[in-house]
Amino acid sequence: MPKTFPGTTIEVTKIEKGSSRVLFDGIFAAGGITLSQVAVMTGLEPYMIQNWVKRGFVSSPVKRLYSKQQFARIIIINMLKESLQLEHICELIREIEGVISDPDDDLICDSELYHRYVDMLSEGISSLNDSEVSSAAEHATADFVQKQPSGKRRLERILQVMFYAHVAADMRRKAEEIFSTLK
Repeated sequence: MPKTFPGTTIEVTKIEKGSSRVLFDGIFAAGGITLSQVAVMTGLEPYMIQNWVKRGFVSSPVKRLYSKQQFARIIIINMLKESLQLEHICELIREIEGVISDPDDDLICDSELYHRYVDMLSEGISSLNDSEVSSAAEHATADFVQKQPSGKRRLERILQVMFYAHVAADMRRKAEEIFSTLK
């Protein structure tokens, strides 16, 4: 049964380690992507993406083109918005980004965070057991080079938050789907 990459409408048969990197390389082979392309690949309305840009959640496109980093930020927010409050997503972004105007203090860039999250999913987590989720996060960060003390541990915790929020959204959709069959 086809799945989609988290936060997107892009279907895949199986999520494998490194598959999101291959996807991004293909999407961005010719450079940036347009708002309409972002909207199609995320299932978001263009006005919502523009709203996120206006509110400072995503940086402005350059010459109307979105970069890998902007696209990754959009799909991360899209993936989390169904189960986390927007203020919590903003706090999570601050944990990742530090001071917005200082890229040197970033814990990790958005596209690399997304790739590590997809790699974590490729571990085939079979339950919501905390130790299994924690172990998958540790594997996804095994080669992470931290710039700050406790950076690797923070990244593991961020990946765990992303996982539980993503699963919660999937469970909610499934519950609504089953509920609709009761009518």
